[in-house]
Amino acid sequence: MSRLPRLTGSEVVRALQKADFEIVRQRGSHVYMRHADGRATVVPVHKGEDLGHGILS
Repeated sequence: MSRLPRLTGSEVVRALQKADFEIVRQRGSHVYMRHADGRATVVPVHKGEDLGHGILS
């Protein structure tokens, strides 16, 4: 089983934007993103913290 990289919330947002996700809205430190095919996700962007492997999976 491969290990997931340690990424910050802003790095995940940039990666999802490259995968054609768009930022729909932001509430506090949570960025709501949606893809044109209907998939959606919420990314917590807390300064100085990496996302856990459970969120990345």
